[in-house]
Amino acid sequence: MCGEAEELGLPVSEIGGAELLERLDPASRRSNPQGLLLEAGALPRVELEDLLAELPSGGGCLVALDEVEDPQNVGALIRVAEGSGAQGLILSDRRAPPLTPAVARASSGALEWLPVARVPNLGRALDLCRSASAWVVGADHRAEQSLFELPDRILSGRLVVVMGAEGRGLREGIRKRVDHALSIPMMGRVDSLNVSAAGAVILYELLRRRVASEPHMGPE
Repeated sequence: MCGEAEELGLPVSEIGGAELLERLDPASRRSNPQGLLLEAGALPRVELEDLLAELPSGGGCLVALDEVEDPQNVGALIRVAEGSGAQGLILSDRRAPPLTPAVARASSGALEWLPVARVPNLGRALDLCRSASAWVVGADHRAEQSLFELPDRILSGRLVVVMGAEGRGLREGIRKRVDHALSIPMMGRVDSLNVSAAGAVILYELLRRRVASEPHMGPE
């Protein structure tokens, strides 16, 4: 591992176990660091306008989180979003966790690949997305329209998929800005899924339908 790091031009130094633990954040100390520590700078700041400028007009997707505060859920959603081909994530400045090592670990490295834009107001951010010709789709267990009933024409353009907090779901002000509120059909006795599980169901169903209609979108 050290040899590979040196080949990439990274400086490598050996330190004792006590110093290694001292440099770790509290959450990392409780896990297994496996004797390695990589010191890296902060992730580059990304503006929503930049994400929209690079979003493909036919099939691009962003994921927005409405006050999802648990780092594990945010990390898991980042992993799902990146894995399903989303081009970026939108988080509000408040009521969303900082992008800490805990979030990075929960994302299994996807945080390094998925651009994240922080916005002061999610409602205004969604208005900006709509003005950039994006459909806003929101997960809402109260919605009458099923995920499986989303019109095909919506899938041919830009999409922003909004996920709400555990229990509360989308705030009313956010729900009013959603073009299509979708529910996930539940066939058992529970009426909802964990937000990261719901995100996986929705994003991969949308991906499945897009690939079915445009086979060139499949993995190379």
